[in-house]
Amino acid sequence: MEQQQEKQAVATTEAPGAIGPYSQAIRFGSLLFTSGQLGMDASGVFPPTVEEQTKRSLLNVKAILEAAGYGMEDVVKTTVFLKDMNDFAAVNAVYAEFFAEPYPARSAVEVARLPKDGLVEIEVVAAKA
Repeated sequence: MEQQQEKQAVATTEAPGAIGPYSQAIRFGSLLFTSGQLGMDASGVFPPTVEEQTKRSLLNVKAILEAAGYGMEDVVKTTVFLKDMNDFAAVNAVYAEFFAEPYPARSAVEVARLPKDGLVEIEVVAAKA
């Protein structure tokens, strides 16, 4: 008989808590799906620049990954949501500091508005071999 996999919520106080009915991340088998991480610290404070918000967003992602036993090297896909696509180069420069080759697959899109009027939000999918 085939055993069913269960989804498990992952949470850490090292990243902002969920501001709605969702989990910071869900582990399903060897996969980990994070919710989008805004560029604010755990107390809800946003730094002023898109570069600082990008760094904070990725530090939040990293904290969630680590709470689940994963690392940035396990990330296979990212989605970057930008308030302004003109910030792409600035976001990309910070993003490059967090990942090494082979880089994860990525999508980047401009959106009309982000929660709490953030400038950037990043979500990832990670996998363990």
